[in-house]
Amino acid sequence: MQTSLTEPFKNSDAGQEAERILRACVHCGFCTATCPTYRLLGDELDGPRGRIYLIKQVLEGHQVTAKTQAHLDRCLTCRACESTCPSGVQYGRLVEIGRHVVEQRVGRPWREQFIHGALRALVPYTARFGALLNLGRALKPLLPKSLAQKIPARQHSKPWPEQSHRRKMLVLDGCVQPVTAPNTNAAAARVLDRLNIQLIRATGAGCCGAVNQHLSARDQAFDDMRRNIDAWWPHIDAGAEAIVMTASGCGIIVKDYGELLKHDAVYAEKARRVADLTRDISEILAAEDLSALRNATRGIKVAFHAPCTLQHGQQLKHLVEKILRGAGYILTPVDDSHLCCGSAGTYSVLQPRLSGQLLDNKLQSLSAGMPDYIATANIGCQLHMATKANVPVKAWIELLDR
Repeated sequence: MQTSLTEPFKNSDAGQEAERILRACVHCGFCTATCPTYRLLGDELDGPRGRIYLIKQVLEGHQVTAKTQAHLDRCLTCRACESTCPSGVQYGRLVEIGRHVVEQRVGRPWREQFIHGALRALVPYTARFGALLNLGRALKPLLPKSLAQKIPARQHSKPWPEQSHRRKMLVLDGCVQPVTAPNTNAAAARVLDRLNIQLIRATGAGCCGAVNQHLSARDQAFDDMRRNIDAWWPHIDAGAEAIVMTASGCGIIVKDYGELLKHDAVYAEKARRVADLTRDISEILAAEDLSALRNATRGIKVAFHAPCTLQHGQQLKHLVEKILRGAGYILTPVDDSHLCCGSAGTYSVLQPRLSGQLLDNKLQSLSAGMPDYIATANIGCQLHMATKANVPVKAWIELLDR
């Protein structure tokens, strides 16, 4: 794709990156077939190719309007388009650059500013989010059904293993997961303990930065990343083998720390090291002898939902399914398994209508094989699907901990 970026963008790091990505696009349109919003809306501007044209126009100095922003906002950033693109266009990175530029040029109505600000002020902070969640649980009987069903039931975590092992790995607690699904990391710790690996939580680590990054608050996102690096670094110096991610949405961001902080003179090298050490829990287990994890699971059927951040973002396909089958579970077929469930971080809050349509379609596909459980690899997907699913929705690592 030929480009003619204006001087301010052409001479900036983000502009040069965007130009490189734009030039890789050959207009083929393969991406539209796998784009969830294009499939729902049938509008070229609500598909990757159309959004690429919009971003190109913005960077070339054309008028930017609220309509441009709306089309970019409706993108899930699921990156299914990247899995089908024959030219390797890094669409996810391009749309983040485009959104940030449009945000600066157009702004937002006060209501949207308030919602975005509230999300940034609450979600990345476990204590704040937990307090709000506890209030919601207390008021749940009084809330409208549409709101009440979004409040997850309280989950109690089983004990974290206390045994020390020679092999040690770090784990990210995250922001939402500790108060909504505290047993996920505890289950990962118990599973790894049976493989003689000790999982360590680093004091001071928190939100991976994804919430602020996706809401165009880049400076706050970078602060989140630096805080995590500082919390992990003493353990890395002490020989931690890996930084384990039990939420694929966090994993895709932390694996990108090296790229996102490459211009930070103080943190660039550390960020690259952190990114190199980061592994999804499925990657860790795929490299180990799992014979000790085979349980009495014969006859239990599981529908696995592969989050977009796992299969498209990290390009980790079929690892979890192989591990679950090896443990004895029966995996049911899932049509259109490449499509997003509609969670997409804060998308379910900001785009509830489209998110709801995608959720209904996803649950129909997952339920077709009449599973006993729905399993997934990301906390956002887990919470989103649990609002309407008719069977329990679990983090898949919990199933290995049975």
